[in-house]
Amino acid sequence: MLELRPGCECCDRDLPPDSPDAVICTFECTFCRDCAESVLDNVCPNCSGELVRRPVRPAAALVRNPASTTRIFKPDGCIRRTA
Repeated sequence: MLELRPGCECCDRDLPPDSPDAVICTFECTFCRDCAESVLDNVCPNCSGELVRRPVRPAAALVRNPASTTRIFKPDGCIRRTA
């Protein structure tokens, strides 16, 4: 089950469980769409994996399986990837 982390690791923007703007890699590193596209070129800075849209967990399922409350934030922001 996905953790559904609550914020972007780059800018600390809130990303609630129903946010269509959350993207993740296979390790569940979580970013907002803006940082993923404009800073990271849709590549995770932690594992170099692809960043894809995070699924939305239905509200009824959140009651039984709540989203994570643990925030991961890198105060220095994310590094722009270079080719």
